[in-house]
Order: sequence, then structure tokens, then C-alpha cells
Amino acid sequence: MDWLESGKMAVKTLTANKLRSSLTMLGMIIGNASVIAMIGIGQGAQRLASEQFESLGPNVLFVTPGSGQARQRTTNLPRTLVWGDAIAIASQVPSVKEVAAQRQSQQPIVYGGRNRSSLVVGTTPEFLSVRDFDVAKGRFLTNGDVDRSTKVAVLGPELAADYFGSKDPIGQRIRIRNISFEVVGVMQAKGSFLGSNQDDAVYIPLTTTANLLTGRTSPYGLDLTFVSVSAKDEASVQAAEFQITNLLRLRHKIVNEDDFTVQTQKDILRIVGTITGGLTAMLAAIAGISLLVGGIGIMNIMLVSVTERTQEIGLRKAIGATEQDVLVQFMIEAVLLSAAGGLIGTGVGVGGILLVSAFSPLQASVAPLAIALAVSVSGTIGLVFGVIPARQAAKLDPIVALRSA
Repeated sequence: MDWLESGKMAVKTLTANKLRSSLTMLGMIIGNASVIAMIGIGQGAQRLASEQFESLGPNVLFVTPGSGQARQRTTNLPRTLVWGDAIAIASQVPSVKEVAAQRQSQQPIVYGGRNRSSLVVGTTPEFLSVRDFDVAKGRFLTNGDVDRSTKVAVLGPELAADYFGSKDPIGQRIRIRNISFEVVGVMQAKGSFLGSNQDDAVYIPLTTTANLLTGRTSPYGLDLTFVSVSAKDEASVQAAEFQITNLLRLRHKIVNEDDFTVQTQKDILRIVGTITGGLTAMLAAIAGISLLVGGIGIMNIMLVSVTERTQEIGLRKAIGATEQDVLVQFMIEAVLLSAAGGLIGTGVGVGGILLVSAFSPLQASVAPLAIALAVSVSGTIGLVFGVIPARQAAKLDPIVALRSA
């Protein structure tokens, strides 16, 4: 019997039991769809994170309190970075262009009868240029606001739209922790950064944050959440990182482990890529378990099929079919089931990726390598798990098979 004839017979056998064949393929369909969707969504998350950091520009550095190991050992943010450090970086590091100090906290924001908790960012005027923000309406904070600790606020566009709608918010007053602030500006949309929605935030003078909202919780001065630094140009980034590290070690009188961390955009992108890549691989591996379960399901159904088709096998062998013919017949059926499930699962996975891209900010993409890998793995699994029932069918003695039928 040739391969073409065996293939035709396999298709005829499988289509004769449509419901059983469909249920057998279900495991492979779910497995392939899951693998392709998880890889595509993972790549979309990695691309989204990379775009957020690349939008800052290649010259930006971030200084955060606490070393990497110290931040892992505790959930409380270390209070080792103060405003004096930011001022020293701006005045004493020659490769630095501008420095923006930031102190962030979640605070209740009240306007009229509405009350919600939003991110309050205490910062300085340099924030606009260092972080590449723009003001859509009104003005941003000034040095005078910082010097006098004025109670003025600049709203993120989402917060402004939610509270004021079509009404002009400039000149209106909101309350932050029962303290009245005058709205002097509205930011242009920027999106999320490090898990925080920057468009749903309030920006106020750094000194106002410390004096009225959070207090000064460090004995060394006004402690900061982090410091954003822009180097003079891309070529100065490494020099700035080195000089900032040396300056802060001298200021903090550090002998051993640093109590701060300096990271460039490339450092953060590398970390984000490692994290998202690891999560993608983990999700794909978990989804791949479905392929294994689907292969076991195929083996079980094929074993049942051998039992049901004992008379057919005995009759074929009695009229001249060899063990190889029977072996090939059952293995083709197993591979067809797994390959068909793989193709259908591919379509489902691609459809899922397109839906995610259409209704979420994740620009998930269809990875040709993931499709090729999933389909080939599903076909291989069908071949591997089809060997046992195929060998069992091929080893049947024709006389015993006809007698037992």
C-alpha cells in the first residue's frame, strides 16, 4: 500500500467519526492557540515597555534611593536620596544638562462632589524638559512656585477631563488632602511609565509636597522618590553615570555598598527585556503543557480505535497487508489529527492576538517562528504519541484478530 492510499484511508476513517476526531484535536487546538497567543502578547508587552523608555530620549538617567539588593530586601522605599543630592548633581557634574527631583505619593483629590485617589508628583520646573513633557493649556510650575511653596497644581489630561469635562479647569480649585490648590495648567497626554498613569496625575511644587502633604521623613533633607537627569548628549551618558556615582558616594560617605542606584535608559531597557522575555518564555512553556496533554489524548483515542477496529486490522492483514502498512496507517491518522488541531489552533491564536491588538495598548504581533514551532511540535507530538497504538495495531495476529472481533 502506498502513502497516498494510506492517507486517503486515514482521512476517510477520521471523517467517519467527526465528533470523536474533533474532541481529540481539542487539546492540540488549545495548546497551539495558547503558545502562539502568549508569545505574541509577550512580545507586544516587551515592545510597549521599550517604546515607553525610548520616548524619554537616549540621554536620560535615573537615580533612585537604595541599592538594587537593598530594594529587594524590603518593600519600604529607602530614604537615602534627598533634594540636596539633586542640587549637587546639577551644579557639580559637568556632563549633566538638567536635573529634575521628584517626590511621588497617592493622595485623595477632591473637586465638587467627586473624590478619587490619584498620583501626586512633587517636582521642579526642569521636569518638563528632562522628561520630555509638554503643557497643553496654561502653564507649568516655576522656580517661584518652588521657592515659595505655592499651592498651585498642573493636572494630567485624564484627571482634568474626568473632573471638569468641557469646562476650562484653569483658575479652578481642587483639594488635595483637604488643602486647596489652584489649577494653573493641564499637561498633554503622555501615557503610563513604570506602571503609573502619568495622565491621571497632579503635578505640584516639590517644596509644597514636603511641607503640606508628605513631610520631610529623612534626617538628611527632603527625601525623593527618584531623580531624573538628562546628559548633555548621548556620548556623555556613560560619563554622567560615572560622575554621579562618584559624587553621591562622596556625599553619602560610602565605603562599601552604595545606598543609591544610577541607571541609564539602556540599563532599564535591558532589565525590562529580560523580565518580559522570561515571562513570555514561562507563559509559552505553561501553554506548551496543553500540547503534551493533547498528545496524550490522541494516544488514548488511537488505542481505543485499535480495539474497535480489531476486525478491520485482522481482515487487512489476512488479505496481504504487512505490519508496516498497518503501522503507517495508524501513524498517519495520529499525525493528521495533531496537524489539523495545530492549524486550527494557529488560526485561533492569531485571532486572539489581533483582538488584543485592537482593544488594548499592547501591539501584539504574530510571530512566524512561533507559528512554525507550534505546528511542527504538534505534528511531532502526534507522531510520537501515535507510535504506541500504531505498533500495537501492527503486531496483531490476523487470526486472533478475526476470532476476537
